[in-house]
Amino acid sequence: MIQSSVNYVPLTPLSFLERSAYVFREKTAVVYNETRYTYQQFWQRVHRLARALQKVGVARGDRVAFLAPNIPPLLEAHYGVPLAGGVLVAINVRLSPDEIAYIVNHAEARAFFVDTEFARLVRPIQGKLKSVTTWVNVVDIEGAQPLSGPHYEAFLQEGGEGPVETWPEDETETITLNYTSGTTGQPKGVMYTHRGAYLNALGDALELGLNSRSVYLWTLPMFHCNGWCFTWAVTSVGGTHVCLRKVDPERVFQLIEKEGVSHFCGAPVVLIGLASHPGADTVRFSHPVKVATGGAPPSPTLIRKMEGMGAEVIHLYGLTETYGPNTICEWQPAWDPLDLDTRARLMSRQGVAHITAKPFKVVDEAMGEVPADGQTLGEVVIRGNTVMKGYFKDPEATQMAFRDGWFHSGDLAVWYPDGYMELKDRKKDIIISGGENISTIEVENAIYKHPDVLEVAVVAMPHEKWGEVPKAFVTPKPGTHPTEQEIIHFCREHLAHYKCPKAVEFCELPKTSTGKIQKYVLREKEWKGHEKRVH
Repeated sequence: MIQSSVNYVPLTPLSFLERSAYVFREKTAVVYNETRYTYQQFWQRVHRLARALQKVGVARGDRVAFLAPNIPPLLEAHYGVPLAGGVLVAINVRLSPDEIAYIVNHAEARAFFVDTEFARLVRPIQGKLKSVTTWVNVVDIEGAQPLSGPHYEAFLQEGGEGPVETWPEDETETITLNYTSGTTGQPKGVMYTHRGAYLNALGDALELGLNSRSVYLWTLPMFHCNGWCFTWAVTSVGGTHVCLRKVDPERVFQLIEKEGVSHFCGAPVVLIGLASHPGADTVRFSHPVKVATGGAPPSPTLIRKMEGMGAEVIHLYGLTETYGPNTICEWQPAWDPLDLDTRARLMSRQGVAHITAKPFKVVDEAMGEVPADGQTLGEVVIRGNTVMKGYFKDPEATQMAFRDGWFHSGDLAVWYPDGYMELKDRKKDIIISGGENISTIEVENAIYKHPDVLEVAVVAMPHEKWGEVPKAFVTPKPGTHPTEQEIIHFCREHLAHYKCPKAVEFCELPKTSTGKIQKYVLREKEWKGHEKRVH
């Protein structure tokens, strides 16, 4: 095939804003408190940002870091930074100063935009960030002391008027760097391409039924996998972004009604916060609301609670390395008449490939596909257009992750006869007790059914006879006082006895900065002084 400008242009999510600003010029694109921008204004602000970045010397491939919550400047950066030719590095606002310093230095960021609420995290490390030549304060927060440098709005004014003509010459150019949580070492910079971001965003829009009437509430951090690519997906169809500085359940419920929110996303921990909020039992949405969840398998109990509010729960699965969503538990019409418990159990599976993703495989150690019997464990391996370009400045880790021509997720799953996949554990989390595999997720889902349980994590603890057995760490719901024996007895009513925890500890669960439970912290505590077998 002869490739020319007639039949080829690089795929990039920048084209989404160009189209929507042309088609939906006066339509509301962004809402933040009382501020509203039309798509034309959104486009103008993005181009001002791009021009201003170019004026301070940001060139093609230069990294630009942002430390900000879900506010309009961070949304604008998803277009303005790549439009200037740069690479966006959106940093988790929950990180420590040293973690932030590592990411900025590893990325060799040329410019650093810092929301003044989080300036306190940057001030102690400012002198260590040698690559940063431009500092910008994103938003003035009352009582917060800004860093030296212009305010974001003043920086935009430096950009002047007129469109920016910069466009990726190659669709495989890096558009963003997303750093992993780094729970077992230094975080790795995952490179997203313009092409991959474009395709995954369109997949999001198709899978969740986004259109120009959609109103998307930003409960999922934009710094996490670029908001699972919804930063671009919502714009692709001319939908409305409702920005939210902090996830507060009461505020979320208010905005759903006030703004007519039709979609939002969040890890199960976010949905747990909504479902357990005082008064949540009386919340009933006045219009259809689709809620996409992922990052950890939602328990059937949680799915039931969200459905009780009137939400349609959509279960996604993916990793930072797959632009966020890579699979979806596609709804089947045959499930409509099933009872709620059966539907919730089916919906808690991770499902099938995302519409713009290549089908994954569940494989054994020899890379052979495991049988679709719902029992045989294998590792989920993934390939296709929505797998990362690689780890930034880490070819060895990239090669290891891409061995055998597939991206190795490290997640263990089973395949069902209907072709749907269900995660059972991370490789490092599976419990082998007396030769029997025990899925910690299965045990956790059983415990989540207990009415007094807010959160739970199950890990292996040493056992003289069986080698290792399950132990549950439980955070009770406020005002409740379940006992160890009560939880164990409850499990025996729902699980085979060998799968039941042999001990229960009540505590606050340790979590990563993205809200994922740090099982390794719990596991290390249990195995201190013991020789832990590695599986």
